[in-house]
Amino acid sequence: MLIKKTRSLCPTCGRVLDADIVEEEGKVWLVRTCPEHGTYRALYWSDAEMYRRFDAYERIGEGVSNPQKIASPAGCPNDCGVCQNHRSTTLLANIDLTNRCNLNCDFCFANARACGYVYEPTFDQIVGMLRMLREEKPVPVPAVQFSGGEPTMRDDLPELIRKAKELGLSQVQVATNGIRIAQEPDYARQLKEAGLSTVYLHFDGVTRETNSKLASDRRAIENCEKIGMGVVLVPTVIKGRNDHEVGAIIRYAAEHIKTIRGVNFQPVSFTGAASEDDVRKERITIPELAERIEEQTDGVIKKDYFYPVPCVVPISELVEAYTGKPQVTFTTHQHCGAATYVFVTEEGMVPVNKMIDVDAFFESVEKMGVKLAKGGSLNKYMTLVEGVKDLYGSTRKAEQKNTGEFIKLIGKALVMQNFEALREFHWNALFIGTMHFMDKYNYDLSRVQRCCIHYATPDGRLVPFCTYNSGPVYREQVWKAFAQPQKDE
Repeated sequence: MLIKKTRSLCPTCGRVLDADIVEEEGKVWLVRTCPEHGTYRALYWSDAEMYRRFDAYERIGEGVSNPQKIASPAGCPNDCGVCQNHRSTTLLANIDLTNRCNLNCDFCFANARACGYVYEPTFDQIVGMLRMLREEKPVPVPAVQFSGGEPTMRDDLPELIRKAKELGLSQVQVATNGIRIAQEPDYARQLKEAGLSTVYLHFDGVTRETNSKLASDRRAIENCEKIGMGVVLVPTVIKGRNDHEVGAIIRYAAEHIKTIRGVNFQPVSFTGAASEDDVRKERITIPELAERIEEQTDGVIKKDYFYPVPCVVPISELVEAYTGKPQVTFTTHQHCGAATYVFVTEEGMVPVNKMIDVDAFFESVEKMGVKLAKGGSLNKYMTLVEGVKDLYGSTRKAEQKNTGEFIKLIGKALVMQNFEALREFHWNALFIGTMHFMDKYNYDLSRVQRCCIHYATPDGRLVPFCTYNSGPVYREQVWKAFAQPQKDE
């Protein structure tokens, strides 16, 4: 059964093709036919019911009002830069600081060791990229993640973090394998003092079989905990390799809630030299990941507790209506990712869904936003007060005693614009999310056009994550264009 039409790529030659998203036997497939290489079917989502539930949250944004590039007749994905056809603003920008790395992981997006050359932008080039992020309209980019290769191989990382904060980026993250943080106890302190917000730690499992650098990861987490540096665990999930440990990874995070703020699972994306056989054996979709989490947490975190990223758009719209200022809006494609929260208490993990009726909560927020948009300062205040009362309605089915306190905190944040209280709430909340980045097999151009995670490049462009790393693979073009002579390790 046809669900919708889109455009995709031939996985063999990269030609842009019309494609169908179809449902068959409870699964969702992406089907396209290349005149030269024939028909290719890729598993898109393994659960059609969950696919449709997420589809209901579709929110298409306005995009960037000062794009770097004008779209040519060739169209997407050949004009990334971003162009006027892009429908989302940048929520998080990645900047590759280097392609050098002290590991050699077979599933790496960057595949740095295989390049044979060094890509390492200068300090001034990186500052230029940061300035470009802050010039984006209608809303300057709020967050940057320094990535690579391994960003901690650059000795000027603290200075770059400091510069990013100076330029107004409120969230500065580092995506790292954690080796240097583990080996140099004072290094995490240097990064924190420079203004680092979060360490995104590549962490694939809780046993030596799934995580060869487990001892190093534990030391890195310990060193971060000593200085109060927040960590998000980032496991690359590969079916048959570590998908049996996703529940254990969440439990490990909960046990270290003092420093671990979340787990951001990344189902493997088949870049580089992956074969079709690898794809068939090792592909894991968002619904399958959610099923594994439910099974391995003994039903505490249910598959149905996950929501797509654009579910929070009403909150941005509410704040925008109240303040009159454009807000960062999460208009990511509804099938790119999923997330939920659990609260770590003395009794164990309590999902946010046990504290509030999440659907009713979002409905209340949306109603408030619509009323507020009608204007009038008294009307604004009264609408918020009424809306907060309405929010209490979303707790009627709650099973937890501290639900009322949670809603009070949200009410205080909305009515009084006091977001400090939410910081306390967030301290014991554990984010559990997943982003399934695309590869040439499951490439959907409608997802590319709604991407909100963009790479900044030295030539002044912003490139969506999934065209940077797969499809046209802009990463290779950028790295080669700005390559340096090989450095000694």
